[in-house]
Amino acid sequence: MSKNNVITLDEPKSQISEAFRTLRTNIQFTSMGADLKVILITSSCMGEGKSTVSANLATVFAQQGKRVLLVDADMRRGRQHHVFEVNTKCGLSNYLADVEWNENELFNKTNVDNLYLLPSGNVPPNPSELLSSERMKNLIEQCKKSFDVIILDGPPCLVVADGLILARYADSTIIVSSYKETHKDELKNTKKAIENVGGKIGGVVLNKMNVKPHSYSSYRYYSYYKAEE
Repeated sequence: MSKNNVITLDEPKSQISEAFRTLRTNIQFTSMGADLKVILITSSCMGEGKSTVSANLATVFAQQGKRVLLVDADMRRGRQHHVFEVNTKCGLSNYLADVEWNENELFNKTNVDNLYLLPSGNVPPNPSELLSSERMKNLIEQCKKSFDVIILDGPPCLVVADGLILARYADSTIIVSSYKETHKDELKNTKKAIENVGGKIGGVVLNKMNVKPHSYSSYRYYSYYKAEE
């Protein structure tokens, strides 16, 4: 993988980059006829790769010419500002907690054409309350007017309630799971929890599969499975 896990930018011709372009196409295909603008990327537990998937998926949408906003909505363990090396003076938590900030100060231009980042900001004492606020709802609505695609990098759903709150804002939720690591019951519980709050599940991304099983190199391969009705 690349230094910051944005392989779709550093190695656009790689097999993994092609897998992300296929993921983008599958998402667009399954949303035919639907107004799909806000996509939540979440997982069951930590360490399953949802932030890496978020960064690369946002990049391939931007490479397609879409105006894309990547929102680091994991205010407890945000890392997208490290991935894209942007200024963290103002982030999502700062905006939600302080009415003095305005939208024009939020969106950071990245080194990817058409891709903007809203970092997570400082770690707040009450992330769930901030995400549930009317200010968060209004922010999403304003962003939908300015961007073609909004990717929400959300926290794991079985760890904190934040991911489930975000699912209510999303037009589609993609669950990231790790090959031979995520337990089947965890995935089932995540799916059920999202559906119980009214979230719409688009599919599951299975990652950490070896592209070359007999190679000593470390690879990650991303497969997308549409959620069953």
